[in-house]
Amino acid sequence: MSLNVKSAYFTVRKALPHMADGARVVLVSSISGANGDPGHSVYNASKAAVRSLARSFTSDLRSRRIRVNAISPGPTLSEGFASFVGGQAAVERIEQMIPVGHIASIDETAAAVLFLASHESSYVAGAELVVDGGMSQV
Repeated sequence: MSLNVKSAYFTVRKALPHMADGARVVLVSSISGANGDPGHSVYNASKAAVRSLARSFTSDLRSRRIRVNAISPGPTLSEGFASFVGGQAAVERIEQMIPVGHIASIDETAAAVLFLASHESSYVAGAELVVDGGMSQV
């Protein structure tokens, strides 16, 4: 089991005794869990497993009304992103692949997490919210 899956699984399991009924959990997956990016098979599979945990935990925790959802971000402009992807030219190539025309800011991704953690998402359970500007959807 990869570290991505272990950390998500054991964090939720350890937190459960401290969570109120009706609580909300947001797991972090990735569009890589659905896209199958070449050269990243273990990472891709682990993010798909995290996505599956949201479904399974929601089912397991039904009696406590604890909703577990997953966010699957695409590229996000965090510190070091440009060097990670290969420099500014790579950043510009990635931007061209995103229908909304820019790479997500950390705040844009965080807003999606906040939605899933809020009461406004009260009827969303076991779901994946893809936050990638349409990159994997179009």
